[in-house]
Amino acid sequence: QVQLEESGGGLVQAGDSLRLSCRASLGIISSYGMAWFRQAPGKERDFVGGNTWSGGTTVYADSVKGRFTISRDNAKNTVYLQMNNLLPEDTAVYYCASGRYQRLAVVPRSPMMYDAWGQGTQVSVSS
Repeated sequence: QVQLEESGGGLVQAGDSLRLSCRASLGIISSYGMAWFRQAPGKERDFVGGNTWSGGTTVYADSVKGRFTISRDNAKNTVYLQMNNLLPEDTAVYYCASGRYQRLAVVPRSPMMYDAWGQGTQVSVSS
């Protein structure tokens, strides 16, 4: 079972950048697709973006496309979410997640397809 830990959240102003990290302290992520989700107060947990186990395919939600970038370093057992040009509507708790199945060729957008989650890190963007 993969165990994940996020870091890098904080309070920033609109237009600023943040980089979130997600490190697997237990298990190995190299065979699993990884994704980022976010959840604002009173809302459902939404897909932000993810990539396949090989890193060959990366997809993003339309709301973050062109501003956010996902990368992974399998040697460090870590995935990253680089967030640029942050907007107030990006305010949420951000979670990373590890895929339920190994070596999928696609990036699922449903939380049900991920079975290991970090504790979340708060990102707050002021206007």
